[in-house]
Amino acid sequence: MKHVADQLSQFLSGFPLPQSLPNDVEAYSPFREPLVYQLLKKFGAKYYADNNPRVAVLGINPGRLGMGRTGVAFTDPGALREFCGIAHELPQQRPELSTQFVYQVVAALGGPTVFYQHFYLGSIYPLVLLHNKLNYNYYDSPVLIKALWPDMQLSLRQQVQALGLRTDVAVSLGKRNGTFLNRLNDELGLFKRIIVLDHPRYLMQYHRRDLDANVAVYVETLGSLFTVK
Repeated sequence: MKHVADQLSQFLSGFPLPQSLPNDVEAYSPFREPLVYQLLKKFGAKYYADNNPRVAVLGINPGRLGMGRTGVAFTDPGALREFCGIAHELPQQRPELSTQFVYQVVAALGGPTVFYQHFYLGSIYPLVLLHNKLNYNYYDSPVLIKALWPDMQLSLRQQVQALGLRTDVAVSLGKRNGTFLNRLNDELGLFKRIIVLDHPRYLMQYHRRDLDANVAVYVETLGSLFTVK
C-alpha cells in the first residue's frame, strides 16, 4: 500500500492543467518541474511516510513564491530549510507572510513532526494561478470559478480518497475560501463539518498587532482536532 507521501506526489504532479481559462489567467503545475518535485518527495518522505488519517487544512491555491517553489503548501524556501530541515539551493527571498504565520502555529503545536502527523496542508485548487504574472485566486473572477469548478471538485475528491483524509472535519484557511469549500462539500458530501479560520496572509497583513492572539486561536482550534493515539 502506498504511503500518503507517494499518493500526494502522484496527485500533485498528475493533476491536469485546464484547457483554457478566461480573463488572461494562466495555470501552471510547479510539481512537474524536477527541482520542485524532488523537494516535494523529500518533504513527503520525512513527514508523510505513513497512512495515518489527517485533517485537511485547505487554502485557496498555491502561490508562485511559496508552494510554487518548494512543492510544500504554505512553506517558502526559508521555512523549508529552517523549520522542516530540508536542505536545498533555492535562492533567498523575502519570507512569505502566510508562511511566517503558519510556522508559528506549527511550532506552538509541537513542531513539524507532530503537526504533520495530524494535519495535511493543501489547497482546494492545487495549481498555481497567475494573472499578469502575479498570483491570482480561483475566486477572483466569477467566470474563473465556473471554469475551474469541475477541477476543484476533482481535486477535493482525489485528495480525500488518495490521501485517506479524515472526513469528520476539514479546515478552511480564509472565510471566502470557506464559502466555496462549503458549497463544494454540499455537492460532494466529503466532510461532516467544516471549520473556517481567517487566512494567514489576511491576519499578517491587516492584524499583525494581534499576532499572538491570532496564533492562539489557530492553536486552540487545531489542537482540539488532534487524533488520540
